[in-house]
Amino acid sequence: MKRILLVEDDADIALSLRNKLERDGGYEVEVVADGPTGLKRASEEPPELVVLDVNLPGLDGFEVCRRLRKVPATAAIPVIMLTARIGEDDRVRGLELGADDYITKPFSPKEALARVRAVLRRTERGAAEGEAIADEPLHVDLPSRQVRVGEREVALTRKEFDLLVELVRQRGRVLTRERLLETVWGYDFPGETRTVDVHVRRLRQKLGEPVDARLETVVGVGYRWRSAS
Repeated sequence: MKRILLVEDDADIALSLRNKLERDGGYEVEVVADGPTGLKRASEEPPELVVLDVNLPGLDGFEVCRRLRKVPATAAIPVIMLTARIGEDDRVRGLELGADDYITKPFSPKEALARVRAVLRRTERGAAEGEAIADEPLHVDLPSRQVRVGEREVALTRKEFDLLVELVRQRGRVLTRERLLETVWGYDFPGETRTVDVHVRRLRQKLGEPVDARLETVVGVGYRWRSAS
């Protein structure tokens, strides 16, 4: 049974969502009501998914997400954010911090269950692809989600890892920001493709020389991975 950590301080929303996820989804759901406790429980017993409200006491959802992504034990946990905010900047901020999807309040429990299932399906699909990708000196091991450049291990967030895999798999092809947003994030956020640019910049910084130069910007279009061979 997959375990979901729901971090939500509104008791009515938490109860409704928990009942839907447990009854119709078959998930085990743990509910906590503040940011510090959510961060603590995710670290102590990492769940398969975190559903995280943005407006939380103690630490807001953005800060909880940022801290989850900084620690190797929790960096790969998928995160869905719950928010009453509908501004583009808020959604982009969450995506840049590593959120996998957004659910905007008010929402139906049926919609929330569908989004939870979609995110978990994408996670399972990526984990099931038992293969490695090599483009010397870059080595990517998919089952363990480990990346090495030569002898150096590179710590990536889950989205940075997924972005790298998509680019290297499609090496030589120009991938638009819209396509990368859809294939890597799995959801279409019109006009919010700048989150792709942020992740590309971070990916280049972490990969370092000489590999970073292979991730090319195609002006006005998107990005391309240029193979060494």
